[in-house]
This record gives sequence, structure tokens and C-alpha cells, in this order.
Amino acid sequence: MLPHTFKKTFILFKRKFHRSRILQIGLLSIFWLVAQEISLLSHLPIPGGVIGLLLVLMLLYFHILSIRSLALGAEWFLAEMLLFFIPAVPAVLNHQEFFGWTGLKILAIIILGTTIVIIGTAFIVDFSFYKVEKHSKNKNIQ
Repeated sequence: MLPHTFKKTFILFKRKFHRSRILQIGLLSIFWLVAQEISLLSHLPIPGGVIGLLLVLMLLYFHILSIRSLALGAEWFLAEMLLFFIPAVPAVLNHQEFFGWTGLKILAIIILGTTIVIIGTAFIVDFSFYKVEKHSKNKNIQ
């Protein structure tokens, strides 16, 4: 009777875990903390986040951990990624010149540069498709 109860409890916990974003975020945080300690104790020049990523990858590869066990937590981390770059805000606040003409010039350069890259990429992709299509038509004719 005991093994059946344990199995049922385990299945209920697993279902609850797959539906709980908080538990998954906690698990990901535990992986990061453990990996950080491994990095510090072993004096490896590899950050704890990278070691944690490798640890999670190994657990997923060997089917010890399922993707559903991390999906909701990982989605939350990705959706709130800007929250983790908040330290950049005080850096901008320390440079008041970014809120004047200098900031507008930098913003204009960023927008112009991004637009040029997008347009250039579009032309290259369009040209590549044109060449591939032309090559396939020539091949079909022969």
C-alpha cells in the first residue's frame, strides 16, 4: 500500500510542479545558486550561470528533468528580462547629457543604423531569393 501512495503523491506533486510558475522559478534559482557555489569552490573561470545552464542541459538530456518542469519559469524569466538589466538605468541617470541634444543624437544614430541594417538585410535576402529562383528556373529549362 505504501508504494502506491508514494507513487500517487509523486504524480500529484509533479502535476502541481508543472503548473506552478513560482516553483519552477525557485528550481531555476536553486540551479543557479548551486552552480554559483560550484564555480566559487572550484575556482573555475566559468560563471555560475553557465555551469547552471550546463547542469540543466545534462538533466534534460538524461531525462531526469522534463522541459515542462522548467517551461513556465523560463518563460517568466524571458518575459521579464528587462527587469534584470535595471542596473543600466542608474548608469544613464548618472549622465544627464543623455537627456539633451547628445541623447537625441545618439538615439537618431541608433535608429538610423538599425534602419540601414534592416533595409540592407531585406535587399540581400530578396536578392538571394531572386538568384535561387533564377537558378532553379534555368535548371528546370535544361
